[in-house]
Amino acid sequence: MKKMNESKGAHNGTAVVVGASLSGLMTGISLAREGIRVTILDKVAEDRPGGSGLRVNGARFGESGTEKLLKTLASGGKTGVQLWTTIESRLREEAKRNPGIALHYHARVSSVGQDEHSAWAVTDEGETYSGDVLIGADGHGSRVRREVDPENPHAVYAGYMGWIASIDEEELPASLRPGRAGSGAEMFDSHNGFKFGSVIQRGDGSGRQRIGCTWYDNTQSAMLRRTGCVDGTVVRHSINGPDIPEETMEELAEQASRDFPEPWRTAALHSIETRTLIGIPIKEYVPDKLTSGRMALVGDAAHVPAPVTASGFNESLQDAVVLGKCAAKGLHGEAAVQVLAKYESLRLRTMREMVRSGQFYSQTFGRR
Repeated sequence: MKKMNESKGAHNGTAVVVGASLSGLMTGISLAREGIRVTILDKVAEDRPGGSGLRVNGARFGESGTEKLLKTLASGGKTGVQLWTTIESRLREEAKRNPGIALHYHARVSSVGQDEHSAWAVTDEGETYSGDVLIGADGHGSRVRREVDPENPHAVYAGYMGWIASIDEEELPASLRPGRAGSGAEMFDSHNGFKFGSVIQRGDGSGRQRIGCTWYDNTQSAMLRRTGCVDGTVVRHSINGPDIPEETMEELAEQASRDFPEPWRTAALHSIETRTLIGIPIKEYVPDKLTSGRMALVGDAAHVPAPVTASGFNESLQDAVVLGKCAAKGLHGEAAVQVLAKYESLRLRTMREMVRSGQFYSQTFGRR
């Protein structure tokens, strides 16, 4: 096994972050701004797809420098809906500019561990990355969570799913293309769950927009279990267009034609016809603990709220900010454990309340 030690040259401690999605990148940036040398590992390639939109809070008055920076990167200075890929690109470029951050893609973590002196992650290739602390930012199916809280390791299926469809405006007929009024989202009346439409700036400097629509569906639990997306109460994976049964596609086309106004109707039907539609089983995770020794959780590894709360991303940003503040005096020696314990004391109650705030919808809509 090849030993990789990222602690050399650090002056305020070292951290290994598992997961280079939004919460992992924000956490890495926050820690690095406090003088921590950070290694971020992710199993996927650097340029990953992602067409969903996130509601972000761009307000920055009276906040710390790190919080202002992260909100600016996430929002472009505006409160509203941003493309996931746009946010990820801004955060990734900021992380690359920081000499205290090392990004490693195609680094799938197979195991994690700790002792009284350090914590580490081992990849499928046998490389070991160690630091004073290890932070799990590895999503709703977090491997690190299994070590932090083995008695509460899994997010729970909420009883319904979300369908996501999107299209570049150039693919729409000219008569259906939206104007340049700016990014935004709206909700449509429906007899069967929430339905949303969005128009989002691509964020690549082209001025082009992407039209997206999302709708919740509480009639597909049997299909999700039949296709292996849900196993008991545990969500295993999403379902992509080519794997969606034909009868389900026909039902979705009928719903889209009936319930969406233009241009979202065309966007939904285009995704259905081209099988670029994505179905995401909705899951929830209420944390009982966030830390164990030198390991801690942030983002979806720590809390998974129902999307109706519209809080997940903004709370993940706060996880990163608070963890950075707690680590400001360093992570050397026993201080690392104390820093993570302080982080848990500041964030756990807020996380639990945030996830629970969305459970009423799941209980009434998802678990009929």
